[in-house]
Amino acid sequence: MAQSLELLLIQFLMPDNDARRQAEDQIKRLAKDPQVVPSLIHHLRTAKTPNVRQLAAVLLRKKITGHWAKLSPQHRQLVKQSLIESITMEHSPPVRRASANVISIVAKYAVPAGEWSDLLPYLFQCSQSAQEDHREVALILFSSLTETIGNSFQPYFANLQSLLLKCLQDETSNRVRVAALKAVGSFLEFTHDEAEVIKFREFIPSILNVSRQCLASGDEDVAVLAFEIFDELIESPAPLLGDSVKAIVQFSLEVCSSPTLESNTRHQAIQIISWLAKYKANSLKKYKLVTPILQVMCPLLAESTDRNEDDDLAPDRAAAEVIDTMALNLSKHVFPPVLEFASLSSQSPNGKFREASVTSLGVISEGCLELMKNKLEPILHIVLGSLRDPEQMVRGAASFALGQFAEYLQPEIVSHYESVLPCILNAVEDVSDEVKEKSYYALAAFCENMGEEILPFLDPLMGKLLGALQSSPRNLQETCMSAIGSVASAAEQAFVPYAERVLELMKVFMVLTNDEDLLSRARATELVGIVAMSVGRTRMEPVLPPFIEAAISGFGLEFSELREYTHGFFSNIAEILDEGFAQYLPHVVPLAFNSCNLDDGSAVDIDDSDEDENVHGFGGVSSDDEAHDEPRVRNISIRTGVLDEKAAATQALGLFALHTKGSYAPYLEESFKILVRHSSYFHEDVRLQAIISLKYILIATQAALQGHNEGMTKTKEVLDTVMKIYIKTMIEDDDKEVVAQACMAVADIVKDFGYMAVEPYITQLVEATVVLLREQSACQLVESDSEVDDDDTEHDEVLMDAVSDLLPAFAKAMGSHFAPIFSKLFEPLMKFAKASRPSQDRTMVVATLAEVAQHMGAPIGGYIDTVMSLVLKELASADATNRRNAAFCVGELCKNGGDAALKYYGDALRGLYPLFGEAEPDNAVRDNAAGAVARMIMVHPETIPLNQVLPVFLKVLPLKEDHEESMAVYSCICNLVLSSNSQILSLVPELVNVFAQVAMSPVETPEVKAHVGKAFSHLISIYGHQMQPLLSNLSPAHANALAAIAPQS
Repeated sequence: MAQSLELLLIQFLMPDNDARRQAEDQIKRLAKDPQVVPSLIHHLRTAKTPNVRQLAAVLLRKKITGHWAKLSPQHRQLVKQSLIESITMEHSPPVRRASANVISIVAKYAVPAGEWSDLLPYLFQCSQSAQEDHREVALILFSSLTETIGNSFQPYFANLQSLLLKCLQDETSNRVRVAALKAVGSFLEFTHDEAEVIKFREFIPSILNVSRQCLASGDEDVAVLAFEIFDELIESPAPLLGDSVKAIVQFSLEVCSSPTLESNTRHQAIQIISWLAKYKANSLKKYKLVTPILQVMCPLLAESTDRNEDDDLAPDRAAAEVIDTMALNLSKHVFPPVLEFASLSSQSPNGKFREASVTSLGVISEGCLELMKNKLEPILHIVLGSLRDPEQMVRGAASFALGQFAEYLQPEIVSHYESVLPCILNAVEDVSDEVKEKSYYALAAFCENMGEEILPFLDPLMGKLLGALQSSPRNLQETCMSAIGSVASAAEQAFVPYAERVLELMKVFMVLTNDEDLLSRARATELVGIVAMSVGRTRMEPVLPPFIEAAISGFGLEFSELREYTHGFFSNIAEILDEGFAQYLPHVVPLAFNSCNLDDGSAVDIDDSDEDENVHGFGGVSSDDEAHDEPRVRNISIRTGVLDEKAAATQALGLFALHTKGSYAPYLEESFKILVRHSSYFHEDVRLQAIISLKYILIATQAALQGHNEGMTKTKEVLDTVMKIYIKTMIEDDDKEVVAQACMAVADIVKDFGYMAVEPYITQLVEATVVLLREQSACQLVESDSEVDDDDTEHDEVLMDAVSDLLPAFAKAMGSHFAPIFSKLFEPLMKFAKASRPSQDRTMVVATLAEVAQHMGAPIGGYIDTVMSLVLKELASADATNRRNAAFCVGELCKNGGDAALKYYGDALRGLYPLFGEAEPDNAVRDNAAGAVARMIMVHPETIPLNQVLPVFLKVLPLKEDHEESMAVYSCICNLVLSSNSQILSLVPELVNVFAQVAMSPVETPEVKAHVGKAFSHLISIYGHQMQPLLSNLSPAHANALAAIAPQS
């Protein structure tokens, strides 16, 4: 075989394709015989040309696995000996590397079986050889062996790390340093033991040196290996980087700001900064690296790029992602330098810098939203000015920024509608289609959060939008439809005059079937659902059938985004029709099931490069070693269309169940299975909808099974599964929004189903709540890489609001029995009340205490001395929300705190007094202050100087905004009147005026008005005709309203 095989190898390397094909067929036939192994080994060692020797090694690598067990011990020894000789004595680097690949396969079987005990000691010896080739090939082998026999390195790990560090610092050979760099990367991927990984920290200076040398010599492909190593280190939860983070950032900034380097190299450097911002934000803060990073990243936004290159690699785009990530994780440190950059760059003569100015503001608006809300005037001055810029790219960036503001800076941004809306209306008529499209996006985002403020603009808005919808290219029509949807949501019933025209136009879009038109069809389907929500069931139900039919037929077009928007459309229709939607369930539920059960469609990029095979194109001989030949997955990207579709379908199942209740019974079991499965889905968007929908399925199960024999048992089974999922989610889910929804759902279940339903889970619920309050759940864990200042931990406000809402929910369900549980939650809750915490944290605590006091009652008395000083201090907060919550809390603490609260009455009255004056700008604050005083009077009237308090109290009535305080305030006054309190009876004119306004109010409840009517009758009974002049001063409408609520004798 040996001679014929040598000829075939030579023939395969000939340029003649026919000759190559014949040789390949013959080699495949011979390769089935185990004797091919010694023959290939012979040619690997003796063939005259390097190409033949390399090809022999490639074939060996492919076939050795299938034949190894059939070889005699002598042949196995020959293979091992020959391979060692090849890597030691071979002069050709490609042949050495190919032989090293074979060794790594053989070692996979021989080393664990104890058949090659001298391999690793030999490699250590080789790595310290005086010959550069030996050192290099040993390192190459160490790299490849991690994939096949990594565990065998465990006893040698400390020695191996010392060796790698020494080779990284090799003073005579760049090849050795590069091979060591690759080996470090391989070992880091393999090593998961925290103690071992930490030792790699000392490698960082040497890694940086090797990478700099590679960049200087033009070896960018090797230099980027450093970034792959840093990537591994950054994502590790271990405290790996220490102060070397400074050197990594400095190197990354050098690379990403070098325009002569390849886009991919620069992108890798920018990506490292992005990972650091995401995973090691506290390290960037600790070592004062935020500003130096932004000083490089912000100008990169202005870098001109060739738009033909891969957009994902463009430095300006990558820099925007970094700034966005930093803003989300380090908002306080990011906002000042970015605002400074934007202010200066907005005045630049260079259009790219003016574009970068507004882009930077748009990019940080999600992360820095609270800080930006406080600086909206100067920020809007920059952005609205840029909308009038002569350069199209600047106007486009300004429209994008406005859209971001409209999305994230709510509700403050809407208060600027008088200056913003006219600017956007001008921009939608821009000469540039790109600016128009971004302006429609801004318009859609802005109008979505408006209410009646939109009404004066409704005619000009709809005139422009309807005109554009009929005359624009498809992409503009799509953003135009989004804008119309936002206008419809804001205008509600005022949209009715435009609805018919919009719906007629949508009929045209909803029957389009060409591939390029399907996105427009999706947008149109969404818009019909939004219009339906605005105009309501009565107007929509008669015209629905053709839209439903078109929506269902769209599922046959195999377009994920159309299916996604159609599930949203059906959800909206279910909401307006309620149980009237039941007729459509047999048609739409199976469609939602299909979407939920779709294959995830992971798109995997495979790194299937094999240098040896690429050289020779020898892909025809299949490999016996499937495990080894499995290509390395470099990157996993998920087709987001399928994800979005699944999320929309998951949401739809919940809403169908909620709105059709008992009629949904046939679909409950399958829906429940899907939602349970999706509650642990890999992507948070789908998990989020599953967590929300599970609660709706529970409600529908209870409705559907009421009156059935096993109804209660089945509902309990569903409740049990749902509660276990929610508790697990609270502690283990890594997404804050998903956890927040689980907390809100638990609070709703406690409220809707009562304490007895959740009593079996209360211990676990309390434990989960403690974990969340201590910020120790999976979604709250910060990296251990640096000392985290407990008082400066940035957290998600939405999450903590949801967590803190659990306490009042428990208190309301349990009353005074909540006391022992509250004692466990009190200390972790109060951590958020420290003076060093942000004001929104403190007001969260105060609001929670108020509601707990309200529902738990007397046991709150035990906490009065601890909390009262905090609450009184918050009465003077600069933030209206804080003052409002503090006023409410003072009232509830005084009402429920018993004797413990009495000694604070004087301080409370002094703290509340300024909130009654004209200096207080917020009506809701004033209403809550009135509620607090009312509660204090009702509990201990003898301690209140009524002659001083009542005139001030009555002066702020009637209540203007927070009518939840009505019962407390008006009951207090009425009780004083009915008991003929002398102090209140000295204020009859003021009382009559207040009572008349309450009687006329469209928002006060019949119960409140009945109280007031009774008190008014009592005044009549005391004063009789003396009341006539006061009643004459009222308008006829007020007098009649007052008479109508007085009890008829």
